[in-house]
Amino acid sequence: MAKKALLLLQISFLINIISCDSSTKDTTTYFGGKVINPKSNQVILYTMEKVIDTFLLDTKNKFMGKIENANEGLYYFTHGNENQYVYIEPGDSLMIRLNTWDFDESLVFAGKGAERNNILIDCFLENENDRKLFYQFKQLSPEDFKSKADSLLALKMDTYDDYLENHQEETTGYKEILKTALTFPIYERLERYPYINAKYSENNNFPKLNASFYNFRKNITINKDSLMYFPPYSRYIRNYLYNETYALGHPPMRTKYSSKFTIDLLTTIDKNITLETTKNAILRQTIINHFYNNSSCNIHKGVFDTFLELSTNKKDKDLVESIVSDAKTVSANTDLPNFNLTNYSNTDHKIYDIIQNDNTLLFFWNPNYVSHNYVVSRMNYLSNNYKNIKFIQVKIDGDHNDRIQRLDIKSQYYLKDNSNAHEFLTSKMPRAILVNKQGKVVNGYASISSKNLNSYLTELNKN
Repeated sequence: MAKKALLLLQISFLINIISCDSSTKDTTTYFGGKVINPKSNQVILYTMEKVIDTFLLDTKNKFMGKIENANEGLYYFTHGNENQYVYIEPGDSLMIRLNTWDFDESLVFAGKGAERNNILIDCFLENENDRKLFYQFKQLSPEDFKSKADSLLALKMDTYDDYLENHQEETTGYKEILKTALTFPIYERLERYPYINAKYSENNNFPKLNASFYNFRKNITINKDSLMYFPPYSRYIRNYLYNETYALGHPPMRTKYSSKFTIDLLTTIDKNITLETTKNAILRQTIINHFYNNSSCNIHKGVFDTFLELSTNKKDKDLVESIVSDAKTVSANTDLPNFNLTNYSNTDHKIYDIIQNDNTLLFFWNPNYVSHNYVVSRMNYLSNNYKNIKFIQVKIDGDHNDRIQRLDIKSQYYLKDNSNAHEFLTSKMPRAILVNKQGKVVNGYASISSKNLNSYLTELNKN
C-alpha cells in the first residue's frame, strides 16, 4: 500500500517539478506536498529552532515552497501539533503526502531526495515497534538483555550497509544521520535498562553489570551540535545523563525524583553538556518535567536555586520563576481565590458558582503546550475513573472561539484578559488545581499526565 501511494505521489508531483528551469534545479530546493484532513492552514519548516519558511495550504490542501541556498542537513516541519524530520540537500525536490489522522504512519516522500527520507521514516516507525519489544525484556538478566540488544544492533547495521551499498552517492552527513536513527534507540535502551529493571524487580535494586555492558559508549560523542535536535540522539543523551546521576549513589526511584536527585541531575547536565544552548534547553526541560511529574505545589528552594545558578538563558529563568510564583499564589490548604470564567456563550461566571460545592479538578490549559486530542483523552479517562469529581477545562490563552469539540461544552470555559485567574497563571503553562467541596485547595499545581496525581484524585473522590 505504501509503495502504491508513493508511486501515485511521484506521478502527481513530478509533473509540477519537471517544468522548473533546468539552470536552477541543482541549486534551488523545493519542498511541497499535500495534507489530508489538515489541522491548520500551514506547514512550517525549521532548522534547529529557526523558522526557514511558512508554507500556506491552497484550496486543495497542497503547498509548494522554494528554498534558495539551502544548506545540507536535518530539518523538521510542523503541521498543527505534529512534527517530523526531513533531511534536505541543495537541489532536492521533496514532496510529502500525509494524513493528520495517522500522521507518521501515513507520511511518504516523493521526488528527488525521497529515498533517504522514506528510510528515516521507516526507522522511526520500526523504533516504535522495538519499544514494545524491549518492554518485554525489562526483567531479563544483564547478559540476556545485552544479547538481545546486540542482536538487534546487528540487524540495524545490516540495514545500514544494504542501503549504502545501493546508494553510494550519499553524503557523510546523511550517513551519520541514518546510522544514528538506526542504532541510537538501542543505545538509549541500554542506558535505561538498569533503572527500568530495578523499577520492576522484587527487591527494587539495580542489577549488577559487568564492565563491558557500556562498551558502546566508546564510539559516542556526547556534544554533537548537529544531532542535538534529532530525537534518537537527544533521547539517548537524556538517558545517559540520568544513568550517570544514578551512578552517584542514588537508589532507584519508581514514581517521584527526590530533590537531591534533581539537584545532582542538573549538576550532571552542567558538567557533561558543553553546548550552551543545548545545556540550557536540557536544564529547563528537566526542572519543569520533574516539577510536573511530582504533581505537587511544594517548591524545593534548593532545586530551583540550582537551576537559576546553572542556566544562562534569561527567558528560561523568567519562565521558571513565574512557575514558582504561580505555585505560591495558589497552594494546598488555602481557599481557592475567587475569579471569573467565561463560557462559550460569552457569559461570565464566578468560579464558586461553577464548582457549586463539588469536588473539582480545574484544568487550565494553553494550546501552545497541549493539543485538543490530548485534553480529550485525559479528561475522558479521568472523569470515567473518578465519578465524584467535577472536571472543568479552562483555556488560558488563544482563540476564544476555538473550543474542544469532543468534550461537553458546559464544562469548558476561557479566561478574559481581566480575569483575576491570570494572577496565578503568569507562566501560561498548563496547570491542574484540585478543590474539595469546601472550596479548599487540595493540590495547587498538578499535571494531568502524572501518575502522582492519582493518589490525590483517589482521596478526593472518596469524600
